[in-house]
Amino acid sequence: MKSIRTSYTHTIYACYMGYIVQAIVNNFAPLLFLTFSASFGLELEQIALISTVNFAIQLCVDLLSAKVIDKVGYRASVLAAHGFAAAGIAGLTVFPALLGSAFGGLLLAAALYAVGGGIIEVLISPIVEACPTQKKEAAMSLLHSFYCWGHLAVVVLSTVFFALVGIENWRILALLWAVVPLLNLVYFTQVPIYPIAPEQEQSTPGGLLRSRLFWFIALLMVCAGASEQGMSQWASAFAESALHLSKTAGDLAGPCCFALCMGTSRALYGKFSDRVPMKKAMAACAVLCTGCYLLAVFAPHPVLGLVGCALCGFSVGIFWPGTFSMAAKALPAGGTAMYALLALAGDLGCSAGPGLVGFAAGVAGGGLRAGILAAALFPVVLLLGLAAMPKEK
Repeated sequence: MKSIRTSYTHTIYACYMGYIVQAIVNNFAPLLFLTFSASFGLELEQIALISTVNFAIQLCVDLLSAKVIDKVGYRASVLAAHGFAAAGIAGLTVFPALLGSAFGGLLLAAALYAVGGGIIEVLISPIVEACPTQKKEAAMSLLHSFYCWGHLAVVVLSTVFFALVGIENWRILALLWAVVPLLNLVYFTQVPIYPIAPEQEQSTPGGLLRSRLFWFIALLMVCAGASEQGMSQWASAFAESALHLSKTAGDLAGPCCFALCMGTSRALYGKFSDRVPMKKAMAACAVLCTGCYLLAVFAPHPVLGLVGCALCGFSVGIFWPGTFSMAAKALPAGGTAMYALLALAGDLGCSAGPGLVGFAAGVAGGGLRAGILAAALFPVVLLLGLAAMPKEK
């Protein structure tokens, strides 16, 4: 039996855990949005800025990663990523008091875990791609589904904790979640990491940016991130304020169902991708996503609104890994630069989606229905981008 230091299976396991860390980074704080608002006296626009800063900094990290990671090394980079993630998640508990400004403290914590999340987003996919596996498509599909299962675990376990211990003790839970990236940091010190490709064979950022096809793929990534996070980041608050559900019911029925449906979608895609053309599947999901946003906003009954939230998770599930698969097929020499630039595009969408929801809600006087409706723009643009995309040669 191979040891942990020579088995690429352990590398893949560590990458799966890396996406669980990414799920904690992106989805723990949103469960506390209304708690932050009530406890610290913050407005919806300020709360929205927490998500916006998170994804905006991930965007900046993606931009820098294209040149930095190959020089620093994959192992050092992935270890640093987990360290930043742990510091930021734990920082939610101490920075507001330490800085004397609750808003400033929350933004600092978000900035730290955003650095970790940005590096993880760039690194994990190419690390798995470089492993000497025979079924790379299956490994990649399962990899991206772990973000969903991590999202689900964050929501369910956090909700159980709040129900048993009390929402006022959220700081204890934040420290417990911070342990996960620390443990995976130790795991990554032990596993083998394979080079993705010789540096001289990889495309340069300039070469990718001169490709018309790459720009269309980047547009899909922007819309994928915005369509996903526009609903995901606000599902809990939307279920509580617009659909008038309790905190526990809102978390379980909103982001929990969203994550479950998204993970199911990715698992099904991994199994049946050879039977369903990529573009047709993504186009159908874009139509379904638009309908789900409209259903969540205009449903006459809260149950139907929750169905819209949940099915939105199913509809966006294929967007992110599907776009990565299209890029890997169309631009096989993309290398680290391609993964970094696509992560940059995706995080731009992840920042724009929740930001637009919060902005539109603020303009509408705090009504989240108006914000969710505004975010329906993104799946529509994704559908138009698919229709206009040049054919692969």
